[in-house]
Amino acid sequence: MTVLVDPPAWPAHDRLWSHLVSDASLHELRTFARAAGIPDRAFDLDHYDVPDERYDDLVAAGATPVDGRELARRLAATPLRVPGHERRRAKRPALLARWAALWAAGTDPAAHDAGGITAVGEDVVDRWREPHRVYHGRLHLADVLDAIGPLARETGAPAREAWRAEVALWFHDAVHDGATPDDEERSAALVGGLLAPLERRRVLSAGDVAEIGRLVLVTAGHDPAPEDLAGCLVSDADLAVLGGDAGRYARYVAQVRAEYGHVPDADFRAGRGAVLDQLLTLHTGPGLFRTPAARHRWADQAERNLRAELAALR
Repeated sequence: MTVLVDPPAWPAHDRLWSHLVSDASLHELRTFARAAGIPDRAFDLDHYDVPDERYDDLVAAGATPVDGRELARRLAATPLRVPGHERRRAKRPALLARWAALWAAGTDPAAHDAGGITAVGEDVVDRWREPHRVYHGRLHLADVLDAIGPLARETGAPAREAWRAEVALWFHDAVHDGATPDDEERSAALVGGLLAPLERRRVLSAGDVAEIGRLVLVTAGHDPAPEDLAGCLVSDADLAVLGGDAGRYARYVAQVRAEYGHVPDADFRAGRGAVLDQLLTLHTGPGLFRTPAARHRWADQAERNLRAELAALR
């Protein structure tokens, strides 16, 4: 593993910036950055933005200096890179636009004050942008939102069920400190806290709020009942990353390890192995994916990915 840094040549906010990347491991990159005093908030999906005055310090700490073109080439040769099209859809303005479009489609514009919905959306999106997140961040949010639309259409989900399921995905990891099922329970509680004012304004019904909160809790165990179509949609969209191609799955694994960087290697391997065993048990039992559309898209590749990762851990 090599940590690379390019010269401070990128202007922003009245100063010049360097990029700090790894050619192999987000976990080692985060470990290096923290040891060098680079704050987590400087991390931007696959690199750190560091101000010009830190360049010499980082080289002295062991980062290899390369020019910008070489740094980009070395990062692009790894599965860690986040391409521009993915980066754009995970930006705050793009996510807020999606939030606004969802609520415009699912509620009566005459029945609510748009400012209330906008404020809730800003709160939720900013939670997904917390600096300690590496996997459970804004890119994951964009991914699950992309996944649920086609699933809902192909399953013929009633419009209200599909809408509630999509709103639930906005909240499903809105609270994330790495403590399952507490994160899901706190995220479900957040649904009540943030959406109750919209219920009072008659934007939503009490049934809407209760159902959205229930759907958030489905992501704690990913084991919805067969007749729970909305729960199946939420669970399948959340697990879609497991069925990505080998490169995309490798990036997911690297992101998860970096997010739990405070956990020692042996403990992480044991904990991650238990998670993989649980997912494979679902796969061979009731099914990792519960809708036919998701099984067709992702089930076979997900099994290959999970078994390969488990073999590597052991």
